Amino acid sequence: QVQLVESGGGLVQAGGSLRLSCAASGRTFSNLGIGWFRQAPGKEREFVAAINRSGGSTYYADSVKGRFTISRDNAKNTVYLQMNVLKPEDTAVYSCAVSVGGSYYDRRLYDYWGQGTQVTVSS
Repeated sequence: QVQLVESGGGLVQAGGSLRLSCAASGRTFSNLGIGWFRQAPGKEREFVAAINRSGGSTYYADSVKGRFTISRDNAKNTVYLQMNVLKPEDTAVYSCAVSVGGSYYDRRLYDYWGQGTQVTVSS
């Protein structure tokens, strides 16, 4: 079992920044690939970014490349999502989850979802 808890969401103006955290407990964190997803009202959950167990490989959705950075600190059992140059279309509930293998881009290949944290970007 793995428990994930997201934090760091909030209200920010367009062009601003936020850093989200995904804290894990329950299993050896350094063995886990982690992904961030987001879901806006009325839309499907979509892939945002992912990082492999060592942190040596990262993956991004085209919509966030160059603006968002995913990183991890295995000593703190935490994955971060630094979000810069935020846009109103980034408004969503952001959740992290554990990759169970295969493509990092496929939300069906994740388990142990956190409860999510709300990000709202005003124009």
